[in-house]
Amino acid sequence: MSNTLKPEQLVAAALYEVRLLLAPYLGSDNSAELPVRTAAHLAYALHNDALAVFNGESFEVAAALARIEAVDRILGTETKLVERLAAHFRGGEV
Repeated sequence: MSNTLKPEQLVAAALYEVRLLLAPYLGSDNSAELPVRTAAHLAYALHNDALAVFNGESFEVAAALARIEAVDRILGTETKLVERLAAHFRGGEV
C-alpha cells in the first residue's frame, strides 16, 4: 500500500484486516467474550463490502444492513447494531 490511498480505502483495508484478526472468534458457540464475538461477526458481515470500497466499487447498503442485523440472530443477542450505527448518522453519540 502507498500513501496514494484514499481515506475510504484505508478504512476498508483496516476493516478487512480486523476481520482476519477476529476470524477465530466466529461462531455462535465460541467461548470468547460477547463484545469480541460481536466484533468478529460485524467485521465478517462487512468484509466483502470493505473489499468493494477498497477496489472503488459500490455495494448494496440494504444487503449490508441485513447482514449486520443477522449478527444478533447468530449470537442470540439484542445488540441492535443497525440502530446503533444509524444513530451515529442522526447525530447520536459515537
